[in-house]
Amino acid sequence: MSALRENWRIVALVVLLVASATALFVPGVPPGTSADGGGDAGGPGTESASQLTNLNYGIQLSGGTRLRAPIVGITAEGVDVQATEATQLEQTVADELGVDTIDVRVRPISNDRQTGAVEVVIENVTQQELRAALEANGYQPDTVRDGVTRETRQEMIATIDEKLRTSALSGASVQIVNVPGGEHFVSITAPDRDREDLVEILNERGVVKIYAVYPGGENGSYVREEVLQRSQMDDISSANREGVGWAVYITVRQDAADAFAQRMVDAGFGDGASCGNYNHSDIQQTTGDGCLVHTLNGEVVTARGVTPGLGGSFANGEFANDPVYVMQTNGSEQANEIELNLEAGQLPAPLDLSEDSGASLDPALAERFKQNSLLTGLIAVLMVSLVVYVRYKRVEVVVPMVATALSEVFILLGFVAFVQYPLNLSHLAGFIAVIGTGVDDLIIIADEILQQGEVETGRVFQSRFRKAFWVIGAAAATTIMAMSPLMVLPLGDLSGFAIITIVGVLVGVLVTRPAYGDILRNLVLDED
Repeated sequence: MSALRENWRIVALVVLLVASATALFVPGVPPGTSADGGGDAGGPGTESASQLTNLNYGIQLSGGTRLRAPIVGITAEGVDVQATEATQLEQTVADELGVDTIDVRVRPISNDRQTGAVEVVIENVTQQELRAALEANGYQPDTVRDGVTRETRQEMIATIDEKLRTSALSGASVQIVNVPGGEHFVSITAPDRDREDLVEILNERGVVKIYAVYPGGENGSYVREEVLQRSQMDDISSANREGVGWAVYITVRQDAADAFAQRMVDAGFGDGASCGNYNHSDIQQTTGDGCLVHTLNGEVVTARGVTPGLGGSFANGEFANDPVYVMQTNGSEQANEIELNLEAGQLPAPLDLSEDSGASLDPALAERFKQNSLLTGLIAVLMVSLVVYVRYKRVEVVVPMVATALSEVFILLGFVAFVQYPLNLSHLAGFIAVIGTGVDDLIIIADEILQQGEVETGRVFQSRFRKAFWVIGAAAATTIMAMSPLMVLPLGDLSGFAIITIVGVLVGVLVTRPAYGDILRNLVLDED
Protein backbone atom coordinates (compact mmCIF):
# COMPACT_ATOMS: atom_id res chain seq x y z
CA MET A 1 0.00 0.00 0.00
CA SER A 2 2.86 2.38 0.82
CA ALA A 3 4.41 1.68 -2.60
CA LEU A 4 1.08 2.57 -4.22
CA ARG A 5 0.96 5.85 -2.32
CA GLU A 6 4.51 6.69 -3.34
CA ASN A 7 3.84 5.93 -7.00
CA TRP A 8 0.34 7.36 -7.35
CA ARG A 9 1.50 9.64 -10.18
CA ILE A 10 2.48 6.58 -12.23
CA VAL A 11 -0.93 5.05 -11.46
CA ALA A 12 -2.64 8.27 -12.61
CA LEU A 13 -0.61 8.17 -15.83
CA VAL A 14 -1.66 4.58 -16.50
CA VAL A 15 -5.33 5.43 -15.85
CA LEU A 16 -5.13 8.35 -18.28
CA LEU A 17 -3.49 6.14 -20.91
CA VAL A 18 -6.28 3.57 -20.57
CA ALA A 19 -8.92 6.31 -20.80
CA SER A 20 -7.20 7.76 -23.86
CA ALA A 21 -7.07 4.36 -25.54
CA THR A 22 -10.79 3.96 -24.87
CA ALA A 23 -11.58 7.37 -26.38
CA LEU A 24 -9.39 6.64 -29.39
CA PHE A 25 -10.39 3.11 -30.27
CA VAL A 26 -13.75 2.18 -28.69
CA PRO A 27 -16.63 3.09 -31.05
CA GLY A 28 -19.43 5.12 -29.51
CA VAL A 29 -17.37 6.50 -26.61
CA PRO A 30 -16.80 10.06 -27.88
CA PRO A 31 -19.95 12.14 -28.38
CA GLY A 32 -20.98 12.20 -32.02
CA THR A 33 -19.68 8.72 -32.92
CA SER A 34 -21.74 5.61 -33.37
CA ALA A 35 -21.28 2.20 -31.79
CA ASP A 36 -20.84 0.50 -35.17
CA GLY A 37 -17.48 2.18 -35.63
CA GLY A 38 -18.57 4.22 -38.61
CA GLY A 39 -19.16 7.57 -36.95
CA ASP A 40 -22.12 9.59 -38.19
CA ALA A 41 -23.53 8.02 -41.26
CA GLY A 42 -21.54 9.51 -44.04
CA GLY A 43 -20.95 12.56 -41.93
CA PRO A 44 -18.03 14.88 -42.42
CA GLY A 45 -14.94 14.76 -40.34
CA THR A 46 -14.77 10.97 -40.46
CA GLU A 47 -12.71 8.86 -42.77
CA SER A 48 -15.03 5.93 -43.43
CA ALA A 49 -16.86 3.10 -41.71
CA SER A 50 -13.56 1.21 -41.57
CA GLN A 51 -11.55 3.88 -39.78
CA LEU A 52 -9.38 2.57 -36.98
CA THR A 53 -9.73 5.46 -34.55
CA ASN A 54 -12.33 7.97 -33.40
CA LEU A 55 -10.17 10.91 -34.46
CA ASN A 56 -11.99 13.66 -36.31
CA TYR A 57 -10.05 15.20 -39.19
CA GLY A 58 -10.46 18.71 -40.55
CA ILE A 59 -10.37 19.87 -44.13
CA GLN A 60 -6.58 19.73 -44.44
CA LEU A 61 -6.39 16.07 -43.44
CA SER A 62 -9.61 14.67 -44.91
CA GLY A 63 -10.32 16.93 -47.88
CA GLY A 64 -13.34 19.18 -48.21
CA THR A 65 -14.39 22.71 -49.01
CA ARG A 66 -14.00 26.14 -47.50
CA LEU A 67 -16.37 28.89 -48.68
CA ARG A 68 -16.09 32.58 -47.97
CA ALA A 69 -18.86 34.88 -49.10
CA PRO A 70 -20.22 38.33 -48.18
CA ILE A 71 -23.74 38.86 -46.88
CA VAL A 72 -26.05 40.64 -49.30
CA GLY A 73 -27.53 43.83 -47.84
CA ILE A 74 -27.37 47.57 -47.27
CA THR A 75 -27.93 49.25 -43.92
CA ALA A 76 -29.11 52.71 -42.93
CA GLU A 77 -27.77 53.61 -39.48
CA GLY A 78 -28.68 56.38 -37.07
CA VAL A 79 -32.41 56.04 -37.79
CA ASP A 80 -34.59 57.42 -34.98
CA VAL A 81 -37.14 54.60 -34.90
CA GLN A 82 -38.87 53.18 -31.82
CA ALA A 83 -40.02 49.60 -31.27
CA THR A 84 -43.68 50.57 -31.72
CA GLU A 85 -42.90 51.90 -35.22
CA ALA A 86 -40.79 48.97 -36.43
CA THR A 87 -43.46 46.79 -38.05
CA GLN A 88 -45.12 49.68 -39.86
CA LEU A 89 -41.76 51.02 -41.08
CA GLU A 90 -40.82 47.60 -42.46
CA GLN A 91 -44.03 47.50 -44.48
CA THR A 92 -43.64 51.11 -45.64
CA VAL A 93 -40.04 50.69 -46.79
CA ALA A 94 -40.93 47.41 -48.53
CA ASP A 95 -43.75 49.16 -50.43
CA GLU A 96 -41.53 52.11 -51.35
CA LEU A 97 -38.80 49.83 -52.73
CA GLY A 98 -41.14 47.26 -54.25
CA VAL A 99 -39.72 44.33 -52.26
CA ASP A 100 -41.15 41.74 -49.89
CA THR A 101 -41.26 42.59 -46.18
CA ILE A 102 -39.02 39.57 -45.46
CA ASP A 103 -36.23 41.52 -47.17
CA VAL A 104 -36.59 44.54 -44.86
CA ARG A 105 -35.58 44.50 -41.22
CA VAL A 106 -35.87 47.35 -38.74
CA ARG A 107 -33.63 47.39 -35.67
CA PRO A 108 -35.31 49.92 -33.32
CA ILE A 109 -33.69 51.83 -30.48
CA SER A 110 -33.40 49.63 -27.38
CA ASN A 111 -31.31 49.04 -24.28
CA ASP A 112 -28.72 47.26 -26.45
CA ARG A 113 -28.88 49.72 -29.34
CA GLN A 114 -28.47 53.46 -28.93
CA THR A 115 -29.59 54.26 -32.49
CA GLY A 116 -31.94 52.48 -34.84
CA ALA A 117 -31.05 50.83 -38.14
CA VAL A 118 -32.91 49.67 -41.24
CA GLU A 119 -31.58 46.84 -43.42
CA VAL A 120 -32.58 45.76 -46.90
CA VAL A 121 -31.20 42.31 -47.68
CA ILE A 122 -31.80 41.98 -51.38
CA GLU A 123 -29.77 42.75 -54.47
CA ASN A 124 -30.66 45.55 -56.92
CA VAL A 125 -31.56 48.08 -54.20
CA THR A 126 -29.11 50.96 -53.98
CA GLN A 127 -28.02 53.06 -51.02
CA GLN A 128 -29.65 56.10 -52.59
CA GLU A 129 -32.98 54.29 -52.96
CA LEU A 130 -33.00 53.20 -49.32
CA ARG A 131 -32.12 56.71 -48.12
CA ALA A 132 -34.86 58.21 -50.32
CA ALA A 133 -37.45 55.71 -49.01
CA LEU A 134 -36.64 56.61 -45.40
CA GLU A 135 -36.54 60.35 -45.99
CA ALA A 136 -39.89 60.21 -47.79
CA ASN A 137 -41.39 58.90 -44.54
CA GLY A 138 -39.74 61.41 -42.22
CA TYR A 139 -36.63 59.46 -41.17
CA GLN A 140 -33.14 60.94 -41.56
CA PRO A 141 -30.42 58.24 -41.45
CA ASP A 142 -26.91 59.31 -40.46
CA THR A 143 -25.21 56.91 -42.87
CA VAL A 144 -26.17 54.31 -45.47
CA ARG A 145 -23.58 51.63 -46.18
CA ASP A 146 -23.13 48.21 -47.72
CA GLY A 147 -23.43 45.26 -45.36
CA VAL A 148 -25.73 44.27 -42.50
CA THR A 149 -25.90 44.89 -38.77
CA ARG A 150 -24.04 42.96 -36.09
CA GLU A 151 -27.32 41.34 -34.97
CA THR A 152 -27.97 40.00 -38.47
CA ARG A 153 -24.43 38.61 -38.69
CA GLN A 154 -24.94 36.76 -35.41
CA GLU A 155 -28.28 35.39 -36.63
CA MET A 156 -26.60 34.29 -39.87
CA ILE A 157 -24.00 32.29 -37.94
CA ALA A 158 -26.64 30.58 -35.78
CA THR A 159 -28.94 29.78 -38.72
CA ILE A 160 -26.21 28.50 -41.05
CA ASP A 161 -24.80 26.36 -38.25
CA GLU A 162 -28.26 24.87 -37.68
CA LYS A 163 -28.75 24.27 -41.42
CA LEU A 164 -25.43 22.47 -41.65
CA ARG A 165 -26.22 20.38 -38.59
CA THR A 166 -29.74 19.53 -39.76
CA SER A 167 -28.45 18.49 -43.19
CA ALA A 168 -25.92 16.05 -41.63
CA LEU A 169 -22.94 18.36 -42.14
CA SER A 170 -22.19 18.03 -38.44
CA GLY A 171 -18.44 18.46 -38.88
CA ALA A 172 -18.78 21.81 -40.63
CA SER A 173 -17.96 25.08 -38.91
CA VAL A 174 -19.03 28.65 -39.63
CA GLN A 175 -17.67 31.99 -38.48
CA ILE A 176 -17.58 35.67 -39.40
CA VAL A 177 -14.28 36.89 -40.85
CA ASN A 178 -13.39 40.60 -40.79
CA VAL A 179 -11.31 41.96 -43.64
CA PRO A 180 -9.56 45.33 -44.01
CA GLY A 181 -12.02 48.07 -44.87
CA GLY A 182 -14.68 46.90 -42.43
CA GLU A 183 -16.23 44.27 -44.69
CA HIS A 184 -17.48 41.03 -43.15
CA PHE A 185 -17.50 37.60 -44.77
CA VAL A 186 -19.14 34.36 -43.70
CA SER A 187 -16.52 31.61 -43.73
CA ILE A 188 -17.74 28.00 -43.81
CA THR A 189 -15.49 24.96 -43.60
CA ALA A 190 -16.88 21.51 -44.40
CA PRO A 191 -14.44 18.59 -44.18
CA ASP A 192 -14.96 15.69 -46.58
CA ARG A 193 -17.61 17.57 -48.60
CA ASP A 194 -17.77 18.92 -52.13
CA ARG A 195 -18.39 22.57 -52.91
CA GLU A 196 -21.70 21.67 -54.56
CA ASP A 197 -23.00 20.20 -51.29
CA LEU A 198 -22.45 23.51 -49.49
CA VAL A 199 -23.73 25.73 -52.28
CA GLU A 200 -26.92 23.69 -52.59
CA ILE A 201 -27.71 24.31 -48.92
CA LEU A 202 -26.66 27.97 -48.80
CA ASN A 203 -27.70 29.22 -52.21
CA GLU A 204 -31.26 29.85 -51.05
CA ARG A 205 -32.50 31.50 -47.88
CA GLY A 206 -35.05 28.80 -47.14
CA VAL A 207 -38.02 31.12 -46.70
CA VAL A 208 -41.19 29.03 -46.32
CA LYS A 209 -44.51 30.90 -46.27
CA ILE A 210 -48.11 29.74 -45.80
CA TYR A 211 -50.68 32.21 -47.15
CA ALA A 212 -54.45 32.36 -47.29
CA VAL A 213 -55.67 34.10 -50.46
CA TYR A 214 -59.36 34.97 -50.31
CA PRO A 215 -61.87 37.63 -51.48
CA GLY A 216 -61.75 39.83 -48.41
CA GLY A 217 -60.83 43.22 -49.86
CA GLU A 218 -62.87 46.09 -51.25
CA ASN A 219 -65.43 45.08 -53.88
CA GLY A 220 -64.54 41.45 -53.39
CA SER A 221 -60.88 41.87 -54.33
CA TYR A 222 -58.52 39.14 -53.21
CA VAL A 223 -56.15 39.65 -50.31
CA ARG A 224 -53.12 37.58 -49.31
CA GLU A 225 -52.48 36.97 -45.60
CA GLU A 226 -49.75 34.92 -43.97
CA VAL A 227 -51.67 32.62 -41.64
CA LEU A 228 -49.05 30.30 -40.11
CA GLN A 229 -45.52 31.32 -39.11
CA ARG A 230 -42.52 29.28 -37.99
CA SER A 231 -42.88 30.46 -34.38
CA GLN A 232 -46.32 28.82 -34.27
CA MET A 233 -45.01 25.42 -35.35
CA ASP A 234 -43.90 22.63 -33.06
CA ASP A 235 -43.03 19.30 -34.70
CA ILE A 236 -42.13 19.12 -38.42
CA SER A 237 -41.63 15.99 -40.52
CA SER A 238 -41.90 14.91 -44.15
CA ALA A 239 -43.46 11.63 -45.24
CA ASN A 240 -45.03 9.80 -48.18
CA ARG A 241 -48.44 8.58 -47.07
CA GLU A 242 -51.02 6.71 -49.06
CA GLY A 243 -53.70 8.97 -50.45
CA VAL A 244 -51.66 12.11 -49.79
CA GLY A 245 -48.29 11.58 -51.43
CA TRP A 246 -45.22 13.45 -50.33
CA ALA A 247 -46.05 16.16 -47.82
CA VAL A 248 -44.69 18.03 -44.83
CA TYR A 249 -46.65 17.42 -41.64
CA ILE A 250 -46.62 20.43 -39.32
CA THR A 251 -47.87 20.22 -35.75
CA VAL A 252 -49.18 23.64 -34.78
CA ARG A 253 -48.30 24.74 -31.27
CA GLN A 254 -51.17 24.14 -28.87
CA ASP A 255 -51.28 27.78 -27.80
CA ALA A 256 -51.56 28.88 -31.46
CA ALA A 257 -53.94 26.24 -32.84
CA ASP A 258 -57.20 27.98 -31.84
CA ALA A 259 -56.04 31.34 -33.20
CA PHE A 260 -54.97 29.73 -36.50
CA ALA A 261 -58.32 27.95 -36.87
CA GLN A 262 -60.20 31.16 -36.14
CA ARG A 263 -58.19 33.06 -38.76
CA MET A 264 -59.12 30.42 -41.31
CA VAL A 265 -62.79 30.73 -40.39
CA ASP A 266 -62.65 34.53 -40.59
CA ALA A 267 -61.08 34.21 -44.05
CA GLY A 268 -64.07 32.16 -45.23
CA PHE A 269 -62.58 28.68 -45.12
CA GLY A 270 -64.92 27.34 -42.42
CA ASP A 271 -67.09 25.44 -44.94
CA GLY A 272 -64.22 24.52 -47.22
CA ALA A 273 -63.11 26.42 -50.31
CA SER A 274 -62.31 25.67 -53.92
CA CYS A 275 -59.20 27.17 -55.46
CA GLY A 276 -59.31 27.95 -59.15
CA ASN A 277 -56.67 29.85 -61.07
CA TYR A 278 -53.92 31.34 -58.90
CA ASN A 279 -51.21 33.80 -59.98
CA HIS A 280 -48.71 34.69 -57.28
CA SER A 281 -47.53 37.88 -58.98
CA ASP A 282 -51.12 39.12 -59.49
CA ILE A 283 -53.50 37.59 -56.97
CA GLN A 284 -56.47 39.39 -58.54
CA GLN A 285 -56.38 36.77 -61.28
CA THR A 286 -57.34 34.19 -58.67
CA THR A 287 -60.67 32.43 -59.13
CA GLY A 288 -62.70 30.39 -56.69
CA ASP A 289 -63.55 30.73 -53.00
CA GLY A 290 -59.95 30.96 -51.81
CA CYS A 291 -56.59 29.22 -51.82
CA LEU A 292 -54.06 28.03 -49.29
CA VAL A 293 -50.72 28.87 -50.89
CA HIS A 294 -47.33 27.46 -49.90
CA THR A 295 -44.15 29.15 -51.15
CA LEU A 296 -40.46 28.37 -50.89
CA ASN A 297 -38.10 31.28 -51.47
CA GLY A 298 -40.90 33.21 -53.11
CA GLU A 299 -41.80 30.43 -55.57
CA VAL A 300 -45.18 28.71 -55.30
CA VAL A 301 -44.98 25.10 -54.15
CA THR A 302 -48.71 24.38 -54.15
CA ALA A 303 -51.93 26.41 -54.22
CA ARG A 304 -54.90 24.34 -53.12
CA GLY A 305 -58.39 24.71 -51.77
CA VAL A 306 -59.68 23.48 -48.40
CA THR A 307 -61.82 20.36 -48.14
CA PRO A 308 -65.17 20.67 -46.31
CA GLY A 309 -63.88 18.27 -43.66
CA LEU A 310 -60.83 20.39 -42.88
CA GLY A 311 -62.89 23.58 -43.02
CA GLY A 312 -65.40 22.06 -40.62
CA SER A 313 -62.63 21.15 -38.17
CA PHE A 314 -61.57 24.82 -38.18
CA ALA A 315 -65.13 25.93 -37.46
CA ASN A 316 -66.11 23.42 -34.75
CA GLY A 317 -62.79 23.48 -32.86
CA GLU A 318 -61.75 19.91 -33.66
CA PHE A 319 -58.55 21.09 -35.36
CA ALA A 320 -57.15 22.22 -31.99
CA ASN A 321 -57.53 18.65 -30.64
CA ASP A 322 -55.17 17.30 -33.32
CA PRO A 323 -53.46 20.40 -34.77
CA VAL A 324 -51.58 18.81 -37.67
CA TYR A 325 -51.36 20.91 -40.82
CA VAL A 326 -50.51 19.06 -44.04
CA MET A 327 -48.42 20.93 -46.62
CA GLN A 328 -48.50 18.90 -49.82
CA THR A 329 -45.41 19.04 -52.05
CA ASN A 330 -44.31 17.95 -55.50
CA GLY A 331 -42.15 14.99 -54.56
CA SER A 332 -39.68 13.83 -51.93
CA GLU A 333 -36.88 16.26 -52.76
CA GLN A 334 -39.12 19.28 -52.27
CA ALA A 335 -40.63 17.85 -49.09
CA ASN A 336 -37.20 17.22 -47.59
CA GLU A 337 -36.02 20.71 -48.56
CA ILE A 338 -39.04 22.36 -46.92
CA GLU A 339 -38.59 20.24 -43.79
CA LEU A 340 -34.93 21.24 -43.59
CA ASN A 341 -35.69 24.94 -43.99
CA LEU A 342 -38.49 24.90 -41.43
CA GLU A 343 -36.34 23.00 -38.94
CA ALA A 344 -33.27 25.20 -39.34
CA GLY A 345 -35.06 28.49 -40.00
CA GLN A 346 -34.61 30.94 -42.84
CA LEU A 347 -31.39 32.82 -43.41
CA PRO A 348 -31.78 36.44 -42.25
CA ALA A 349 -30.05 37.51 -45.48
CA PRO A 350 -28.73 35.78 -48.62
CA LEU A 351 -25.06 35.09 -49.28
CA ASP A 352 -23.37 36.43 -52.39
CA LEU A 353 -21.79 33.18 -53.52
CA SER A 354 -20.85 34.73 -56.88
CA GLU A 355 -17.97 36.46 -55.03
CA ASP A 356 -17.04 33.32 -53.18
CA SER A 357 -13.33 32.94 -52.60
CA GLY A 358 -13.81 29.31 -51.68
CA ALA A 359 -11.33 26.53 -52.14
CA SER A 360 -11.60 22.76 -52.25
CA LEU A 361 -9.00 20.25 -51.15
CA ASP A 362 -8.87 16.89 -52.84
CA PRO A 363 -9.17 13.94 -50.41
CA ALA A 364 -6.16 12.24 -51.99
CA LEU A 365 -3.98 15.29 -51.33
CA ALA A 366 -5.32 15.49 -47.78
CA GLU A 367 -4.43 11.82 -47.28
CA ARG A 368 -0.84 12.58 -48.34
CA PHE A 369 -0.74 15.45 -45.82
CA LYS A 370 -1.85 12.99 -43.14
CA GLN A 371 0.82 10.45 -44.08
CA ASN A 372 3.55 13.08 -44.27
CA SER A 373 2.52 14.47 -40.88
CA LEU A 374 2.76 11.00 -39.34
CA LEU A 375 6.18 10.49 -40.92
CA THR A 376 7.35 13.87 -39.60
CA GLY A 377 6.23 12.94 -36.09
CA LEU A 378 8.06 9.61 -36.21
CA ILE A 379 11.24 11.30 -37.42
CA ALA A 380 10.94 13.86 -34.59
CA VAL A 381 10.63 11.06 -32.02
CA LEU A 382 13.61 9.20 -33.52
CA MET A 383 15.84 12.28 -33.53
CA VAL A 384 14.87 13.20 -29.97
CA SER A 385 15.64 9.64 -28.81
CA LEU A 386 19.02 9.74 -30.51
CA VAL A 387 19.99 13.07 -28.95
CA VAL A 388 18.92 11.94 -25.48
CA TYR A 389 20.88 8.69 -25.80
CA VAL A 390 24.00 10.55 -26.92
CA ARG A 391 23.72 12.75 -23.83
CA TYR A 392 23.14 10.08 -21.18
CA LYS A 393 24.33 6.84 -22.83
CA ARG A 394 22.05 4.98 -20.42
CA VAL A 395 19.18 3.02 -21.95
CA GLU A 396 17.40 2.74 -18.59
CA VAL A 397 17.18 6.56 -18.49
CA VAL A 398 16.43 7.16 -22.18
CA VAL A 399 13.62 4.61 -22.62
CA PRO A 400 11.40 5.95 -19.78
CA MET A 401 12.07 9.49 -20.97
CA VAL A 402 10.96 8.82 -24.56
CA ALA A 403 8.04 6.64 -23.39
CA THR A 404 6.84 9.41 -21.08
CA ALA A 405 7.06 12.00 -23.88
CA LEU A 406 5.08 9.72 -26.21
CA SER A 407 2.49 9.12 -23.49
CA GLU A 408 1.81 12.88 -23.50
CA VAL A 409 1.03 12.69 -27.21
CA PHE A 410 -1.17 9.63 -26.73
CA ILE A 411 -3.17 11.29 -23.93
CA LEU A 412 -3.52 14.39 -26.08
CA LEU A 413 -4.83 12.27 -28.97
CA GLY A 414 -7.34 10.70 -26.60
CA PHE A 415 -8.48 14.15 -25.53
CA VAL A 416 -9.06 15.43 -29.08
CA ALA A 417 -10.82 12.17 -29.99
CA PHE A 418 -13.16 12.45 -27.00
CA VAL A 419 -14.13 16.07 -27.66
CA GLN A 420 -14.23 15.38 -31.43
CA TYR A 421 -11.93 18.30 -32.17
CA PRO A 422 -11.12 18.22 -35.91
CA LEU A 423 -7.39 17.87 -36.51
CA ASN A 424 -5.63 19.97 -39.13
CA LEU A 425 -1.98 20.50 -40.04
CA SER A 426 -1.58 23.26 -37.44
CA HIS A 427 -2.70 20.89 -34.70
CA LEU A 428 -0.12 18.31 -35.77
CA ALA A 429 2.52 21.02 -35.51
CA GLY A 430 1.28 21.50 -31.94
CA PHE A 431 1.82 17.78 -31.26
CA ILE A 432 5.41 18.03 -32.46
CA ALA A 433 5.92 21.11 -30.28
CA VAL A 434 4.57 19.15 -27.30
CA ILE A 435 7.11 16.37 -27.93
CA GLY A 436 9.94 18.91 -28.00
CA THR A 437 8.92 20.84 -24.88
CA GLY A 438 8.13 17.60 -23.06
CA VAL A 439 11.56 16.11 -23.65
CA ASP A 440 13.18 19.44 -22.71
CA ASP A 441 11.47 19.30 -19.33
CA LEU A 442 12.37 15.66 -18.81
CA ILE A 443 16.00 16.46 -19.52
CA ILE A 444 15.87 19.21 -16.90
CA ILE A 445 14.57 16.68 -14.38
CA ALA A 446 17.16 14.07 -15.30
CA ASP A 447 20.06 16.57 -15.25
CA GLU A 448 19.08 18.02 -11.89
CA ILE A 449 18.87 14.57 -10.32
CA LEU A 450 21.62 12.63 -12.07
CA GLN A 451 24.26 15.32 -12.65
CA GLN A 452 24.39 16.68 -9.09
CA GLY A 453 26.14 13.76 -7.44
CA GLU A 454 24.90 10.61 -5.74
CA VAL A 455 21.27 10.37 -4.61
CA GLU A 456 21.60 8.82 -1.19
CA THR A 457 18.08 9.16 0.20
CA GLY A 458 14.56 9.85 -0.91
CA ARG A 459 14.77 13.23 0.81
CA VAL A 460 17.69 14.25 -1.42
CA PHE A 461 15.84 13.06 -4.51
CA GLN A 462 12.71 14.99 -3.55
CA SER A 463 14.70 18.18 -2.98
CA ARG A 464 16.34 17.97 -6.39
CA PHE A 465 13.06 17.09 -8.10
CA ARG A 466 11.28 20.09 -6.55
CA LYS A 467 14.04 22.38 -7.76
CA ALA A 468 13.73 21.02 -11.32
CA PHE A 469 9.96 21.19 -11.18
CA TRP A 470 10.00 24.88 -10.27
CA VAL A 471 11.91 25.54 -13.48
CA ILE A 472 9.47 23.38 -15.47
CA GLY A 473 6.44 25.04 -13.91
CA ALA A 474 7.76 28.53 -14.68
CA ALA A 475 8.47 27.54 -18.30
CA ALA A 476 5.00 26.02 -18.62
CA ALA A 477 3.34 29.16 -17.25
CA THR A 478 5.30 31.27 -19.73
CA THR A 479 4.27 29.04 -22.63
CA ILE A 480 0.61 29.15 -21.63
CA MET A 481 0.63 32.93 -21.27
CA ALA A 482 2.33 33.34 -24.64
CA MET A 483 -0.13 30.99 -26.38
CA SER A 484 -3.32 32.27 -24.74
CA PRO A 485 -3.79 35.27 -27.08
CA LEU A 486 -3.39 32.97 -30.10
CA MET A 487 -6.06 30.67 -28.67
CA VAL A 488 -8.77 33.32 -28.17
CA LEU A 489 -8.09 35.65 -31.10
CA PRO A 490 -9.68 34.82 -34.49
CA LEU A 491 -6.40 33.82 -36.12
CA GLY A 492 -7.53 30.68 -37.93
CA ASP A 493 -5.05 27.81 -37.85
CA LEU A 494 -2.86 29.53 -35.23
CA SER A 495 -5.69 29.10 -32.72
CA GLY A 496 -5.62 25.33 -33.20
CA PHE A 497 -1.84 25.23 -32.74
CA ALA A 498 -2.18 27.19 -29.49
CA ILE A 499 -4.98 24.98 -28.13
CA ILE A 500 -3.04 21.75 -28.70
CA THR A 501 0.15 23.22 -27.24
CA ILE A 502 -1.57 24.53 -24.09
CA VAL A 503 -3.44 21.29 -23.42
CA GLY A 504 -0.23 19.32 -24.00
CA VAL A 505 1.72 21.51 -21.58
CA LEU A 506 -0.99 21.11 -18.92
CA VAL A 507 -1.03 17.32 -19.33
CA GLY A 508 2.76 17.28 -19.02
CA VAL A 509 2.99 19.49 -15.93
CA LEU A 510 0.08 17.87 -14.09
CA VAL A 511 0.60 14.21 -14.99
CA THR A 512 3.42 12.93 -17.17
CA ARG A 513 6.43 14.86 -15.82
CA PRO A 514 5.62 14.11 -12.15
CA ALA A 515 5.15 10.47 -13.18
CA TYR A 516 8.58 10.48 -14.82
CA GLY A 517 9.95 11.81 -11.53
CA ASP A 518 8.51 8.76 -9.75
CA ILE A 519 9.99 6.44 -12.38
CA LEU A 520 13.40 8.06 -12.02
CA ARG A 521 13.20 7.90 -8.19
CA ASN A 522 12.56 4.17 -8.29
CA LEU A 523 15.42 3.72 -10.76
CA VAL A 524 17.97 5.80 -8.85
CA LEU A 525 17.14 4.56 -5.35
CA ASP A 526 17.07 0.93 -6.48
CA GLU A 527 20.51 1.33 -8.02
CA ASP A 528 21.88 2.94 -4.86
